[in-house]
Amino acid sequence: MTIPMAQLPSPSTGVWKLGPLPLRAYALCIALGIVVAVVLTQRRWKNRGGDPEQVITIVVWAVPFGIVGARVYHLITDPELYFSRGKHPLQALEIWHGGLGIWGGVAGGALGALIACRRHNISLVRFAGAVAPGLAVAQAIGRWGNYFNQELYGGRSSLPWAVRI
Repeated sequence: MTIPMAQLPSPSTGVWKLGPLPLRAYALCIALGIVVAVVLTQRRWKNRGGDPEQVITIVVWAVPFGIVGARVYHLITDPELYFSRGKHPLQALEIWHGGLGIWGGVAGGALGALIACRRHNISLVRFAGAVAPGLAVAQAIGRWGNYFNQELYGGRSSLPWAVRI
């Protein structure tokens, strides 16, 4: 039997209670990713001659559209979880039970950004160049939520840095 030199154990919970309020690690990771992306984008936008407040104006549109897009993508790719015999379709609205798809989030967020850019006469192409690195960092931070939820972890591995589920 090989004893791993190091391991990254899976957390025992992804939800902590703060009185009656549940704090969900997945949501915290996504929120932290959004904040980091906004800060990075504001810096890049300012360096390109833009007003950093315009980033907030666009984020107000892009984030809700991204969340809705992520949920819609999940519903399209896993409809049997909500719309098959014996299931309750209204549970499709309960995003706190999980079910967000990154590709829907990207598409929805891009649509929200497009609407905001058009409404405020901002070049979407120019803005996309400023936001791209922040989105990649946000995605990396957000994926830690999957670690806390013990999902999307891949196959078995005997490597010393393998996650134990």
